[in-house]
Amino acid sequence: MLLKNRNILLCITGSIAVYKALELVRLYIKSGANVKVLMTEASQRFVTKLSFEAISQNKVLDESSESWEKNQDYNHIDIGKWADILVVAPCSANTINKLANGIADNLLTQTVLAYKGKKVIAPAANTNMIENQITVKGIKKLRKFGFELINSQVKELACKDVGNGALAEPETIFYKTARELLKEEYWQERSIVLSGGGTVEKIDDVRYISNYSSGKMASSLALALYLKGAEVSIVSTRGHENLESSLPEIKTFTVQSSYQMYEDLEILIKKAKKTSEKAKKPYLFMVAAVSDYVPSEDFEGKLKKEIVGQAWNLKLKQNIDILNSLDKKGLISIGFKAEMDEVVANDNATKMLEKKNLDAVCLNILKDKNSFGTSDNAIELIFKDDSFSYEGQKDEISFDIIEKLAQKFANE
Repeated sequence: MLLKNRNILLCITGSIAVYKALELVRLYIKSGANVKVLMTEASQRFVTKLSFEAISQNKVLDESSESWEKNQDYNHIDIGKWADILVVAPCSANTINKLANGIADNLLTQTVLAYKGKKVIAPAANTNMIENQITVKGIKKLRKFGFELINSQVKELACKDVGNGALAEPETIFYKTARELLKEEYWQERSIVLSGGGTVEKIDDVRYISNYSSGKMASSLALALYLKGAEVSIVSTRGHENLESSLPEIKTFTVQSSYQMYEDLEILIKKAKKTSEKAKKPYLFMVAAVSDYVPSEDFEGKLKKEIVGQAWNLKLKQNIDILNSLDKKGLISIGFKAEMDEVVANDNATKMLEKKNLDAVCLNILKDKNSFGTSDNAIELIFKDDSFSYEGQKDEISFDIIEKLAQKFANE
């Protein structure tokens, strides 16, 4: 229930992409939001307002339903007072250029012009229209006026042309809306670097050593941090694919080996420190399960069993300790530790906190190998002076963790 009791006004213009707005309303409703829809006459040529009324469970506002009767908010002034955020999706090139120049000649443009809150616009138009210099300048003006613009996509359009102008995916618009509603001063514009997944250490060209880590916890944390307003980068082997497809603002780096992960993390940490010299202290979340040992030799091609023989004594060597090797000076560093022995788990987490010079450790006590890849988790967030326990869905726990971190390091 990410957006529970939040009021969202979705404004829909005349575009073939109107059908995607139905899925967007469903996502808003599923997250607990209250949704009201405003449609232009042109948009109703593609999808009837009955469809939006059925899915939103609210009457659609249009030219014919606008009312100024007492105790009703179905007019272009009062509905704006109701809304926590206004979203225009899809937004045609015509509407972009009208809004950029303050033209209010229909109910939608009048509503947007009168609205004082947060405004999100997701353009959708033919490539020639979206890339016309008039529209390009209109988009720049809207950004300057405080509108949040969601970039359109490059893909095959309804006219069969391939190019820029397709509406962003409903999930992308949903998360952008949620970010505008949920962002907090502490996390806003703060650089965050995360690692995730289990590293993949090559034996030969077809075999490798890895572990069961799914990367889901790192992905959940990355999403929660993004929604709170942070600038997020994640280096991961797996589990981040959903972020890559729906949230281009989260910078994703896919790696395999621990050495590749170390190299990318080192670069990102240096960049985070540089951009944060006079701003907020960056965070490092080391969520990845890095292999303790790697093959001593790197074999080319595929090792044949005829050559290896009946028994294969694969030689391993101790791997690099990424978390210990990274320069954590100037960072708030959070380590993650998975344990299966409850008796020594807390002691090992506390030792990790001290030996690796961390600000906190998230301890996860696993029952068995089936604990990997699930959507739920149990985490004990351990600081040097106290600790806090969380249990539930990984998405929910992620918000709990970052809320506690913001309280703990409020002055950094």
